[in-house]
Amino acid sequence: QILNPSIVHVINFKEAAAILSSDTSFDVILLDLTLPDKSSGNLIAEILTVAAASPVIILTGYTDIDFSIKSISMGILDYLLKDELNAVMLYKSILYSIERKKAIAELKESEKRYSDLFHLSPQPMCLYEKDTYRFTKINNAATVHFGYTEKEVLQMSLLDIIPAEDRHKAVETVISQNRVLNQTYHAKSRGLKKSGEIIEVETFSTPILINNEECTLLIAI
Repeated sequence: QILNPSIVHVINFKEAAAILSSDTSFDVILLDLTLPDKSSGNLIAEILTVAAASPVIILTGYTDIDFSIKSISMGILDYLLKDELNAVMLYKSILYSIERKKAIAELKESEKRYSDLFHLSPQPMCLYEKDTYRFTKINNAATVHFGYTEKEVLQMSLLDIIPAEDRHKAVETVISQNRVLNQTYHAKSRGLKKSGEIIEVETFSTPILINNEECTLLIAI
Protein backbone atom coordinates (compact mmCIF):
# COMPACT_ATOMS: atom_id res chain seq x y z
CA GLN A 1 0.00 0.00 0.00
CA ILE A 2 3.01 2.31 0.06
CA LEU A 3 2.38 3.28 -3.58
CA ASN A 4 -1.21 4.23 -2.80
CA PRO A 5 -1.11 5.35 0.84
CA SER A 6 -3.94 6.49 3.04
CA ILE A 7 -2.67 9.64 4.77
CA VAL A 8 -4.06 11.21 7.94
CA HIS A 9 -2.94 14.78 8.65
CA VAL A 10 -3.20 16.60 11.98
CA ILE A 11 -1.97 20.04 12.98
CA ASN A 12 -1.10 19.57 16.66
CA PHE A 13 -0.13 16.94 19.23
CA LYS A 14 -3.56 16.89 20.86
CA GLU A 15 -5.19 15.70 17.62
CA ALA A 16 -2.42 13.18 17.01
CA ALA A 17 -2.68 11.75 20.53
CA ALA A 18 -6.45 11.38 20.21
CA ILE A 19 -6.12 9.36 17.00
CA LEU A 20 -3.14 7.32 18.19
CA SER A 21 -4.86 6.49 21.48
CA SER A 22 -7.76 4.93 19.58
CA ASP A 23 -7.64 1.56 17.84
CA THR A 24 -6.34 3.16 14.64
CA SER A 25 -2.94 1.80 13.56
CA PHE A 26 -0.42 3.34 11.17
CA ASP A 27 2.42 1.84 9.13
CA VAL A 28 4.54 4.93 9.75
CA ILE A 29 4.31 8.36 11.40
CA LEU A 30 5.96 11.46 9.90
CA LEU A 31 6.53 13.86 12.79
CA ASP A 32 7.07 17.59 12.35
CA LEU A 33 8.95 19.05 15.33
CA THR A 34 7.24 22.45 15.01
CA LEU A 35 3.84 21.48 16.38
CA PRO A 36 2.29 24.41 18.27
CA ASP A 37 1.34 22.61 21.49
CA LYS A 38 4.50 20.59 22.32
CA SER A 39 8.21 21.35 22.44
CA SER A 40 10.51 19.00 20.51
CA GLY A 41 11.91 16.95 23.42
CA ASN A 42 8.57 16.37 25.11
CA LEU A 43 6.90 15.84 21.75
CA ILE A 44 9.19 12.95 20.83
CA ALA A 45 8.82 11.24 24.19
CA GLU A 46 5.04 11.47 24.17
CA ILE A 47 4.61 10.45 20.53
CA LEU A 48 6.74 7.36 21.16
CA THR A 49 4.55 6.55 24.16
CA VAL A 50 1.21 6.77 22.37
CA ALA A 51 2.52 5.31 19.09
CA ALA A 52 4.74 2.52 20.42
CA ALA A 53 3.76 0.10 17.64
CA SER A 54 4.47 2.46 14.72
CA PRO A 55 7.84 3.62 13.36
CA VAL A 56 8.32 7.38 13.71
CA ILE A 57 10.31 9.53 11.25
CA ILE A 58 11.14 13.13 12.15
CA LEU A 59 10.85 15.86 9.51
CA THR A 60 12.55 19.09 10.53
CA GLY A 61 14.23 22.21 9.27
CA TYR A 62 16.78 22.25 12.10
CA THR A 63 20.27 20.84 11.49
CA ASP A 64 21.00 20.03 15.12
CA ILE A 65 23.23 16.94 14.96
CA ASP A 66 23.27 16.38 18.73
CA PHE A 67 19.49 16.50 18.90
CA SER A 68 19.14 14.14 15.94
CA ILE A 69 21.43 11.62 17.65
CA LYS A 70 19.47 11.97 20.89
CA SER A 71 16.16 11.45 19.09
CA ILE A 72 17.44 8.26 17.43
CA SER A 73 18.60 6.98 20.83
CA MET A 74 15.08 7.64 22.18
CA GLY A 75 13.53 5.40 19.53
CA ILE A 76 13.00 7.57 16.45
CA LEU A 77 13.71 5.50 13.32
CA ASP A 78 14.97 8.30 11.06
CA TYR A 79 15.66 12.05 11.10
CA LEU A 80 15.17 13.91 7.80
CA LEU A 81 15.91 17.55 6.97
CA LYS A 82 13.17 19.23 4.97
CA ASP A 83 15.60 21.26 2.83
CA GLU A 84 17.34 18.05 1.69
CA LEU A 85 14.21 15.95 1.31
CA ASN A 86 13.07 14.46 -1.97
CA ALA A 87 10.60 11.76 -2.98
CA VAL A 88 13.19 8.97 -3.31
CA MET A 89 14.76 9.74 0.06
CA LEU A 90 11.37 9.79 1.79
CA TYR A 91 10.28 6.57 0.06
CA LYS A 92 13.45 4.76 1.15
CA SER A 93 13.22 6.11 4.69
CA ILE A 94 9.62 4.91 5.06
CA LEU A 95 10.45 1.44 3.71
CA TYR A 96 13.58 1.05 5.87
CA SER A 97 11.84 2.37 8.98
CA ILE A 98 8.95 -0.08 8.62
CA GLU A 99 11.35 -3.01 8.17
CA ARG A 100 13.58 -1.90 11.07
CA LYS A 101 10.53 -1.60 13.34
CA LYS A 102 9.49 -5.14 12.42
CA ALA A 103 13.01 -6.43 13.09
CA ILE A 104 13.12 -4.66 16.47
CA ALA A 105 9.73 -6.11 17.43
CA GLU A 106 10.85 -9.63 16.43
CA LEU A 107 14.06 -9.23 18.43
CA LYS A 108 12.15 -8.10 21.53
CA GLU A 109 9.79 -11.07 21.20
CA SER A 110 12.74 -13.41 20.85
CA GLU A 111 14.43 -11.88 23.91
CA LYS A 112 11.21 -12.28 25.89
CA ARG A 113 10.98 -15.97 24.96
CA TYR A 114 14.56 -16.59 26.08
CA SER A 115 13.99 -14.57 29.24
CA ASP A 116 10.91 -16.65 30.05
CA LEU A 117 12.86 -19.88 29.45
CA PHE A 118 15.51 -18.63 31.87
CA HIS A 119 13.29 -17.34 34.66
CA LEU A 120 10.62 -20.06 34.49
CA SER A 121 13.03 -22.99 34.27
CA PRO A 122 12.59 -25.49 37.15
CA GLN A 123 16.38 -25.97 37.18
CA PRO A 124 18.63 -23.42 38.93
CA MET A 125 20.22 -21.15 36.32
CA CYS A 126 22.57 -18.19 36.59
CA LEU A 127 24.73 -15.90 34.52
CA TYR A 128 28.13 -14.78 35.82
CA GLU A 129 31.02 -12.63 34.57
CA LYS A 130 33.96 -14.49 33.08
CA ASP A 131 36.77 -12.70 34.94
CA THR A 132 35.19 -11.85 38.31
CA TYR A 133 32.72 -14.75 38.58
CA ARG A 134 30.18 -12.23 39.90
CA PHE A 135 26.54 -13.12 39.27
CA THR A 136 24.68 -10.82 36.88
CA LYS A 137 21.42 -12.77 36.60
CA ILE A 138 19.78 -15.62 38.47
CA ASN A 139 16.43 -17.37 38.13
CA ASN A 140 13.83 -18.12 40.79
CA ALA A 141 14.71 -21.83 40.98
CA ALA A 142 18.28 -20.95 42.01
CA THR A 143 17.14 -18.69 44.83
CA VAL A 144 14.76 -21.40 46.06
CA HIS A 145 17.39 -24.16 45.99
CA PHE A 146 20.23 -22.17 47.53
CA GLY A 147 18.15 -20.10 49.96
CA TYR A 148 19.31 -16.62 48.94
CA THR A 149 17.24 -13.72 47.67
CA GLU A 150 17.95 -12.42 44.19
CA LYS A 151 19.31 -9.18 45.71
CA GLU A 152 21.76 -11.15 47.87
CA VAL A 153 22.96 -13.29 44.98
CA LEU A 154 23.64 -10.29 42.74
CA GLN A 155 26.12 -9.07 45.36
CA MET A 156 27.94 -12.43 45.35
CA SER A 157 30.19 -14.43 43.07
CA LEU A 158 30.15 -18.06 42.00
CA LEU A 159 32.82 -18.84 44.64
CA ASP A 160 30.47 -17.75 47.43
CA ILE A 161 28.22 -20.76 46.81
CA ILE A 162 31.12 -23.25 46.77
CA PRO A 163 32.62 -24.71 49.99
CA ALA A 164 35.89 -22.96 50.90
CA GLU A 165 37.96 -26.14 50.56
CA ASP A 166 36.67 -26.68 46.98
CA ARG A 167 37.21 -23.15 45.63
CA HIS A 168 40.74 -23.57 44.28
CA LYS A 169 39.70 -26.61 42.27
CA ALA A 170 36.53 -24.81 41.14
CA VAL A 171 38.57 -21.88 39.78
CA GLU A 172 40.78 -24.26 37.82
CA THR A 173 37.70 -25.94 36.37
CA VAL A 174 36.05 -22.64 35.45
CA ILE A 175 39.22 -21.33 33.77
CA SER A 176 39.53 -24.50 31.70
CA GLN A 177 35.88 -24.24 30.67
CA ASN A 178 35.85 -20.53 29.73
CA ARG A 179 37.78 -20.94 26.50
CA VAL A 180 35.33 -21.63 23.67
CA LEU A 181 32.17 -19.53 23.21
CA ASN A 182 28.88 -21.41 22.89
CA GLN A 183 30.44 -24.74 23.87
CA THR A 184 28.75 -26.57 26.74
CA TYR A 185 30.85 -28.05 29.53
CA HIS A 186 29.82 -30.63 32.12
CA ALA A 187 31.18 -30.92 35.68
CA LYS A 188 30.34 -32.32 39.11
CA SER A 189 31.03 -30.33 42.25
CA ARG A 190 29.63 -29.33 45.60
CA GLY A 191 27.42 -26.35 46.34
CA LEU A 192 26.96 -24.33 49.52
CA LYS A 193 23.49 -23.23 50.56
CA LYS A 194 22.83 -20.12 52.64
CA SER A 195 21.98 -22.42 55.55
CA GLY A 196 25.49 -23.90 55.40
CA GLU A 197 24.29 -27.20 53.98
CA ILE A 198 26.61 -28.70 51.36
CA ILE A 199 24.95 -30.38 48.38
CA GLU A 200 26.12 -32.38 45.37
CA VAL A 201 25.73 -30.39 42.15
CA GLU A 202 25.98 -31.37 38.49
CA THR A 203 26.57 -28.35 36.25
CA PHE A 204 26.32 -27.54 32.56
CA SER A 205 28.01 -24.25 31.62
CA THR A 206 28.31 -22.34 28.35
CA PRO A 207 30.55 -19.29 27.74
CA ILE A 208 28.51 -16.66 25.86
CA LEU A 209 28.63 -12.99 24.85
CA ILE A 210 26.09 -10.61 26.42
CA ASN A 211 26.33 -7.01 25.15
CA ASN A 212 29.92 -7.76 24.04
CA GLU A 213 30.82 -8.90 27.56
CA GLU A 214 32.06 -12.47 28.08
CA CYS A 215 29.86 -14.28 30.55
CA THR A 216 28.99 -17.86 31.44
CA LEU A 217 25.51 -19.35 31.55
CA LEU A 218 25.32 -22.12 34.14
CA ILE A 219 22.60 -24.68 34.83
CA ALA A 220 22.81 -26.62 38.10
CA ILE A 221 21.17 -29.98 38.83
